Amino acid sequence: MYRAIAANKRNTVFIILLFIVIIGLLGLLADYLYGGGFGIFIGTLIGAGVYTLFQYFAAGSQALALAGAHPITKADNPRLYRIVENLAITEGLPMPRVYVIDDPAPNAFATGRDPKHASVAATTGLLEIMTDRELAGVMAHEMGHVKNYDIRVSTIVFGLVVAVGFIADILLRMAFWGGNRNNNGNPIMLVLGLAAMVIAPLVAAAVQAAISRQREYLADATGALTTRDPEALASALQKLGDYARPMRRQNSTMAHLYISDPMKPGVMDRMFATHPPIPERVKRLIENSTRF
Repeated sequence: MYRAIAANKRNTVFIILLFIVIIGLLGLLADYLYGGGFGIFIGTLIGAGVYTLFQYFAAGSQALALAGAHPITKADNPRLYRIVENLAITEGLPMPRVYVIDDPAPNAFATGRDPKHASVAATTGLLEIMTDRELAGVMAHEMGHVKNYDIRVSTIVFGLVVAVGFIADILLRMAFWGGNRNNNGNPIMLVLGLAAMVIAPLVAAAVQAAISRQREYLADATGALTTRDPEALASALQKLGDYARPMRRQNSTMAHLYISDPMKPGVMDRMFATHPPIPERVKRLIENSTRF
């Protein structure tokens, strides 16, 4: 488990470098196509760096706002608050801020840049259908994200995916309305460049999805280890599958934060799924129940 946490910290650096490469290549491509010297390349790197730094500190609050979450105290919802409080004590973690989302779709997520600045949120739909054991399993899963520093990885990915999409969109607008000063005589390169600008956000989304799927498996295992009750988490996951419905506030850039996919299923959603199949997650928990 400690090796997994250390790997997550290393992965944070790797992910940042990977996205910097993607952003840098977009800048170099734009310079080549539009004759900007290295101006666009330098500008995109600086802009992406500033934006990522801002997102590092602000993405948690943004995710909570996008989800429509509101903070609660122990008096507002003693059941949820005490479960999170007990889990924090069990894991030796700082008490995270607790939020509730008024949404009938059962779901939950954790966010923040580290355990000292973490928040966990659960929907009203989740609170309604889960038993105490199952709710503890779900929140242990979310606290697992906090313990494993998944929330830091998710926060950075959240910001960088948006940055790649934003930069690609600007460059595409330049292509169609800003003219092409450097490659008027080479339409093939222009077409390839435009294709790369379209593909870059898809690559970013694929990286986001792959990271998220592995983090979900790890958080399932961490949650089961915390409660010593893998059957409860397996039962909760099964309910999440049975009662699944799209969230009222859908945002693809933060879909990877949730314990269950909050988006309306479709072809593209399945191609870039941020969550492993629930039956597979349930199967892993049951098969390894004697090890927890």
